[in-house]
Amino acid sequence: MAVERALERLKVERERLGAVNLRAEEEQAELSEKLEDLVRERDDILDAIRKLRGAIQSLNREGRERLLAAFDEVNDQFQRLFIHLFGGGTAELQLIESDDPLEAGLEILARPPGKKPQTMTLLSGGEQALTAMALIFAVFLTNPAPICVLDEVDAPSTITMSSATAICWTRMAETTQTRFIVITHNPITMARMDRLFGVTMAEQGSRSLFRSI
Repeated sequence: MAVERALERLKVERERLGAVNLRAEEEQAELSEKLEDLVRERDDILDAIRKLRGAIQSLNREGRERLLAAFDEVNDQFQRLFIHLFGGGTAELQLIESDDPLEAGLEILARPPGKKPQTMTLLSGGEQALTAMALIFAVFLTNPAPICVLDEVDAPSTITMSSATAICWTRMAETTQTRFIVITHNPITMARMDRLFGVTMAEQGSRSLFRSI
């Protein structure tokens, strides 16, 4: 009786298993092949991610080195030009808000003759204009461009400042290939230019162009 009961139990368990899948071995082989393909694709993606991260780190490292080198050169030129334009004082550029040069901000500290060091926003209008020109010219001297257009940047300048600025332009034109196009009403600036183009308004709505060499 015990044997019969065991046999019946085994028959019931066999019935629960359902029909025998004659393709089970083939399906297992197909699934194994798909799994291998997925593993290879995953490994390829992980390898590509590692290479991409390495390339990004290399670019960032090179970018930091080149940025710091350019920053130091511009800062040196800026300090020299500031002293020339103001006839003294000191100035410098500082990277702030982050130890990473690629994420840092830029602050301009300037001390015109007879004043305390302060940020550019606390300078007068004329001092801000001259400081900005010193920075622009510093960038040009670091990497000269073919043309520089300046639109009434000398408007808030004093006579002394205008003269220093004009001298700076002419010297830069002599030492670089940059050509300056200056829009100005300042007679001191115009006196230093190689060519003058003027616009006059003889009557309302009517303008004429003249040239002086």
